[in-house]
Amino acid sequence: MIMNIPDGQIKLGTPVATYLGFTPDKFQGYLWRRGNRITISLIISRHPGQGNLSSLFERILSLGYDIAVPTPSNRMCAILKAKGFVQTWEWADLYQEHVELWVKPRSTP
Repeated sequence: MIMNIPDGQIKLGTPVATYLGFTPDKFQGYLWRRGNRITISLIISRHPGQGNLSSLFERILSLGYDIAVPTPSNRMCAILKAKGFVQTWEWADLYQEHVELWVKPRSTP
């Protein structure tokens, strides 16, 4: 069954988060869906190095969504580079400036 994921914040503990594999036993934080993109706004792995983040990326991409990560930490940048994400800059109306955004389209192998 494919779940309809509404636009907006995806909070831990919700059915949508569980459907994505974004569960409180693995992560802290929150995600956002807007259109065909799921943004990883804040994420902390409870068990770094066990593949949970990779599994989350794979699940999101397999459901047909692009992934975006705004202004990642140095450690997250290294992970994103290794996973084939590309650094971009997008205009943010909220801040009235361009912001750093690492993206991975679902069509990227």
